[in-house]
Amino acid sequence: MSVPTRQASPAAPPPASVLPAVPVEPSPDPEAHLGLRFPEGFGWGAATSAYQIEGAAREDGRGPSVWDTFAYTPGRVANGDTGDTAADHYRRYAEDLDLIRDLGLRSYRFSISWPRVQPDGRGAINQRGLDFYRRLVDGLLERGISPMATLFHWDTPQALQDDAGWANRDTAYRFADYATAVFEALGESVPVWLTINEPKTVVQNGYITGHHAPGIRDEPTAYLVGHHLALAHGLGVQALRATGSASRIGGALNLHPCYAADDSPATSDAVRLYDGYENRFYLDPMFKGHYPEDVLADQGPGSPLVRGIRDGDLEIIKQPIDILAVQYYTPIYVTTDGGTVQKWPTTQAAWQQVYPPGMYDILTRVTRDYAPPSITVTENGLPCADEVGVDGSVDDAGRISFLRDHLAEAHRAIADGAPLESYHVWSLMDNFEWEVGYDQRWGLIYVDYPTQRRILKRSAAWYRRVISDNSL
Repeated sequence: MSVPTRQASPAAPPPASVLPAVPVEPSPDPEAHLGLRFPEGFGWGAATSAYQIEGAAREDGRGPSVWDTFAYTPGRVANGDTGDTAADHYRRYAEDLDLIRDLGLRSYRFSISWPRVQPDGRGAINQRGLDFYRRLVDGLLERGISPMATLFHWDTPQALQDDAGWANRDTAYRFADYATAVFEALGESVPVWLTINEPKTVVQNGYITGHHAPGIRDEPTAYLVGHHLALAHGLGVQALRATGSASRIGGALNLHPCYAADDSPATSDAVRLYDGYENRFYLDPMFKGHYPEDVLADQGPGSPLVRGIRDGDLEIIKQPIDILAVQYYTPIYVTTDGGTVQKWPTTQAAWQQVYPPGMYDILTRVTRDYAPPSITVTENGLPCADEVGVDGSVDDAGRISFLRDHLAEAHRAIADGAPLESYHVWSLMDNFEWEVGYDQRWGLIYVDYPTQRRILKRSAAWYRRVISDNSL
């Protein structure tokens, strides 16, 4: 996870109309059993990302990332927070692995820090960085937990950003070199690899709104960045295949169903284009080998995107994948003028509307339109105003209601043919939540940042029972 402000921006649509945020209230009995049993062997998991939990930003040869630079720029992150320490996972990983084991998790999705492994994004490999991930993977396997590793979760090495970052086509090839080094170091001990996490968030938040690193506001360039991220995905898949590894590989996309805000025929046209930018721009090249025609037409023949697509690129991007990672947080309701409106209560994250049926809709939609061989949900969750009670517990009943209702919709999708093999809560623990710093808590585990003490929330105990029973 997690992930912040997700706003699609086809041709810079009018801003969303915003209603007051309504707290997510738990149902009368959020832990009531629904009698929904999941398939045998279902992969119950949780997820994190390197910059959000590791800390140790200047230790053991790690180079600076764009998020180090962004967080140290005044006014970029709430309270001037940084990921320098975060949840101190780099030092406390063994303790955290024990917590993962004790929760009964069968799968743990984490990310590898590119600048920790390759400080300048090119050239020499930092063996101390690789050794950390070797220890992490070995520790998971020793505890009977299946590792799922993401190669890129937004922490572009600053040295590459100094050379235009993802706006520079060469970065995709540097990513392939980095991926090869990681594949060769960890091998088949990682059974599932994910290439690029949420390219859409990099495009929209990093290069359109500027809310994320590298903090650029250049919409035409943003979609060229999207193409280079897609190219990096394809090159990463090729790199794994070249090693002869039997590990599986895919991409991780945050997908949000787009609905019409009213019944106007003109609104349907607006929804179609919005969906093109929000979902099909990332799915179509990966599965079909082309970009959506409506998006290309909207961008125009002289756009950086169209001019940046070279012969052979789409064949590289459309590498056969073994698994699609889907991340679902919110629906989007589109108006006739291409703007958006709020239809459902939001969480502490103002961009997140709570609509569990969207989980069913997006899982069945990708199954129907793209036929991935397998699907994993790698992020789904919400921030809550978690506090430690006088008895030392954290009662996040609203999170339990949210997760239960979304899991029920995932179960319904499986029953209707979606090849969903695993589900990962965002997030395992509270962490650095990008531009809002430490103001939002998304974890199953409460982190007391001054002491780094971990406290299992009520949701963690509930999730442990779900895993043990393999049912809701």
